[in-house]
Amino acid sequence: MSDVLENGALAVDTRTGALGVVMDNGAHAGGGCYSLRPPGGGIEWTADPEDVRPATNADRLRPALTEINARSRYGNSAWG
Repeated sequence: MSDVLENGALAVDTRTGALGVVMDNGAHAGGGCYSLRPPGGGIEWTADPEDVRPATNADRLRPALTEINARSRYGNSAWG
């Protein structure tokens, strides 16, 4: 990808499909690796710029939908 994502932006590591918050966009290092962290916190990982793209609305919703589906399967939802 050619555009540098800003620190704090949501992005997808296309190599793994993981959603992450840009903690360091590598701009100070002349476009080096991105440092990403899961949106809810956790361990950072690095990704090459060509493997990172901005998150879409669908990407942003996927973790919440996964949790809702898991709760409904195991009877922990408000609907039974």
